[in-house]
Amino acid sequence: MSAPTYTANGDNGDNGSTEGELNAWKHRAPYAIHHPSEHFETRYRGACHCGRVRYQLSREKPLDCKYCHCLTCQKLHGAPFQWCAIFHKTDINFTHGHHDLGWYDPSSQSTSHHLPCKVSCAYCRTPIMDEGRNMILLFPSLIDFESEVDRKNFEASCHMFYGRRVVDVNDGKPKWTGLSEQSELMSEDEGGRGNEGKRKRIEEREREVEEGGRDGEKKQREEDGEKHGE
Repeated sequence: MSAPTYTANGDNGDNGSTEGELNAWKHRAPYAIHHPSEHFETRYRGACHCGRVRYQLSREKPLDCKYCHCLTCQKLHGAPFQWCAIFHKTDINFTHGHHDLGWYDPSSQSTSHHLPCKVSCAYCRTPIMDEGRNMILLFPSLIDFESEVDRKNFEASCHMFYGRRVVDVNDGKPKWTGLSEQSELMSEDEGGRGNEGKRKRIEEREREVEEGGRDGEKKQREEDGEKHGE
């Protein structure tokens, strides 16, 4: 039996078209292709697992990098926590797979392109980025770093939603109960497994934030650059 034929972007059904109102997103950042006249200087290159989606980045250092331990990130990434880097939408240039992207809106659990939303490869399902209203949140594990210096540029500054963690991370970085700079700091001793009483209180507060998808909306507003004054 022959392998099934792959259809470009089976999730949003565009069939490779760039015309019409439904495809207007392809002409806006972060999806619009940068032309040579724009002098887009490539600093990094990244790709999904199957290689159908590939992109370039022009900014040397992200606006910020963080580890997020919220339940949404744990479930959608199938991992203890998410490593994320914040960029402007114009910092990325898709060189391949422009039509091979799928979307997911966790607040409505729909696959429509509604901001904020999750963006993935429609073939191998690798998470590509979170798209906010003004910013994008990329995942450094997709980037092909050419040196340790480059990797160092993506070092996380802190942990978010650490009270929801499934593993302890004793790395000396600030650990916030919720959003960074907008919640309580936890010391590594206070956050230890032996402090179940405090952990339960923290989890209860975080659960209140997360109910109804409000944690995702607040985190997305931060990703959108509100804390950067943009």
